[in-house]
Amino acid sequence: MSYFYREYHDGPDPLAPPYDVRSALDEMGDAILSGSTPIDALRDLLRRGLPGAPDRRGLDDLLRQVRRRRRELRDNTRLDGTLERVRALLDKAIGQERAELFPDPSDDARFRESALDALPSDTARAVQELAGYDWRSAAARQTFEELRDLLRREVLDSQFRGMRDALANPDPAAMERVRQMMSDLNDMLDRDARGEHTQDDFDRFMQQYGDMFPENPQNLDELVDQLARRAAAAQRMLASLTPEQREELAGLINNTLEQAGLADQMRRLGDALYARRPDLAWGTPERVSGEQPMGMSDAVTALQELADLGDLETALRQDYPGARLDDVDEAAIRRALGRSAVDDLEALRQVERELEAQGYLRRNRGKLELTPKAVRRLGETALRRVFASLDSGRRGDHDQRDAGTAGEPTGSTRQWRFGDEQPIDVVRTVVNGVRRGGGAPVTLTVDDFEVVETERRSAAAVCLLVDLSYSMALRGTWAAAKQTALALQALVASKFPQDAVQIIGFSNYARVLRPDELAGLEWDMVQGTNLHHALLIAGRHLDRHPDFEPVVLVVTDGEPTAHLMRNGVPRFEWPPSQETLTLTLAEVDKMTRRRATINVFMLAADDRLREFVDEVARRNGGRVFSASADRLGEYVVSDFLRARRTR
Repeated sequence: MSYFYREYHDGPDPLAPPYDVRSALDEMGDAILSGSTPIDALRDLLRRGLPGAPDRRGLDDLLRQVRRRRRELRDNTRLDGTLERVRALLDKAIGQERAELFPDPSDDARFRESALDALPSDTARAVQELAGYDWRSAAARQTFEELRDLLRREVLDSQFRGMRDALANPDPAAMERVRQMMSDLNDMLDRDARGEHTQDDFDRFMQQYGDMFPENPQNLDELVDQLARRAAAAQRMLASLTPEQREELAGLINNTLEQAGLADQMRRLGDALYARRPDLAWGTPERVSGEQPMGMSDAVTALQELADLGDLETALRQDYPGARLDDVDEAAIRRALGRSAVDDLEALRQVERELEAQGYLRRNRGKLELTPKAVRRLGETALRRVFASLDSGRRGDHDQRDAGTAGEPTGSTRQWRFGDEQPIDVVRTVVNGVRRGGGAPVTLTVDDFEVVETERRSAAAVCLLVDLSYSMALRGTWAAAKQTALALQALVASKFPQDAVQIIGFSNYARVLRPDELAGLEWDMVQGTNLHHALLIAGRHLDRHPDFEPVVLVVTDGEPTAHLMRNGVPRFEWPPSQETLTLTLAEVDKMTRRRATINVFMLAADDRLREFVDEVARRNGGRVFSASADRLGEYVVSDFLRARRTR
C-alpha cells in the first residue's frame, strides 16, 4: 500500500492548536465585572486592540485613519476641474481663430468674427455650436480637437474606470470597440434580468473586453457593483456642483455622448444599474472644500472613495444592532488603508469568531451572550481578585480534616486507627511492610497499614440576595455586587460542590438568577427594593434542602420599599410603609426559625437602612457589615468561609 502526501489547502489546518482567546476573554471580563454588558465589553476590546499584540491596530485606530483620509479628500478636492479646463481650451481655440482672422480684410473673416462674438456664454452650448464650425486656424482646430478628446476621455472614464488611458490616442476603431462593449454589456444585463445569463457568458465578455475593467471583476455581480458605485459617484459629483456648473457640465456630457454615438447605450446602462443598486446614494451632494481642481474622472473617483470611506466608517463603528466584524468589507479596507489594515482586521475577526467557536460567546436573536463556560472563567477571575485581598493564611482553612469518609483526598496519608473507614493506601502499606521485614515474601502487620486522609465537608444551602434596584447603579455599587455574586458562585462550584447555591436578585420583584445570567446582568430601572419577595424565594430554597446548613447573605443599599401582595403584584411605597416593614420582618423571623443566620452587607450609610438592618440583626442574630464597594467581595467571601468553617 502506497501513500501520497501533499500540502493541505482545504481550509484551516485541522491539526493546528486552538486559538488562545483566554487573554481576550479576561480583558473583556475586566469590563464585564466593572458593570459592562458582554456586547459592550467585546466592542471595547475590538476598539482598543488585542491584548499582548501592540503591533495590531484596533477598530479605533482603523477608524481614525479612515476619518483622516475622508478629511484629506474633502479638503483637497474641487469638482469643477474638467469644466475649468474645457473653458480654458475653448477660450484658447477662439483666441487662436481670432488671431488668424484679424489680418484678413474679407467679408468672410468679418462674418466668422461675428459668429464667434455671438457664441453663448454657456460653455456646453458654445462647444455644441462650434462642433460644426469650419476653423480657418489649424492651431485653433487642433486645440478644439484636444478639447473634444478631453471630454470624451473624461466622460467615459467617469463611467468606466481605466477608459481614459485606452482613449489617450483618438482612434475611430477604439471608439467603435467601446460602443460594441456597451451594447454587449447591456445585452448581458438584459439576459441576466430574464434569468438566462451564465458564468460562461461573463467569461467570454471579460476575455474580449477585460482590458477596459482594471478592477478585474470575477462575475457579473462584482462588475455591476463596480459600475453602479462609479455611476452613483458621477451623479453625486454633478449634484455637488453649483446649479450653473451642473447645467454646463451635464450639457458637455450629453453632447459628448451624442457625438460618440453612446447616449442611448449609456442611458440604458444607467437605468439597469440604478434598478440593481437603488441603495446607493444616487444624486446625494457631497460637501468638499478643496482648492485643487480635479478632472471629472478624478473627481468621480474621489467621491466614490468618499462614499466607500463613509460605509467603512459605519461598519467600523459597530454601533448598530447585530453588528459583526464580518460586516466590514475587506476589499474596502484594502483600498482605503492597505494590506496591513486587512491583516489587523482579520486578527480582530479571529478573536470574535474564536470566542464563539470555542464556546465563550453565543448570539441569541442577534444579542451577544456569555455562555456558562465564559461565566465560570469570569467567576474564577472575580474569585482571584477577592482572594488577592485576603491574607494567605485565611485561604482554604474552611475545610475540616476528619476521619470521615465523606470528602476528598488531601494528598497525604496517616497510620490506620481502629474505626477508620478511609480507603487503604496500598503502596504505602506494602512499602512499610518491606521496610520492616526487609525481604520476600512481604508480611504485613497492623502497624504497616496507612489510610488516605480525607477532609469532611458539611453541605450548605447558600442564598445570596442581591439588590438590583436602580439606586445601585446611581451609587456606583452595582458592578461590585455583580462581581461578588460571580465570585461566590465560583467559590461554591470549585471548593464546595456539595453545596446548593442560589443567587436571587430583587428590585420591584425578586427572581432566581442562573449562573450564566450573572455576567450579562444589568440593574432594573424600576422603583422598589422588594426584600420581602427575595426572602420568600430564599426560604423555599432552604426548605428544599432541610438537611443542609442554611447560609443567607443580603447585599443592598436601601431599606425595603416594596412587598408582594396576595395577588402576586408588588406594591411600592416610599418612605417605606409599615406594612412593607412588617411583612419583611416576618420573613426574617421565619428564617430565624429555620436556624438560618442572615448577614447583611450595607452599601450605603442611610439612617433608615441602618435602623432596619439593626432590627434584622436583633431578631435573627446575624451580623451587619458596612462595606465599601471595592471591598464587598472580600467581605462576602470571608463571611461565607467563616460560616462554613464554624459549621
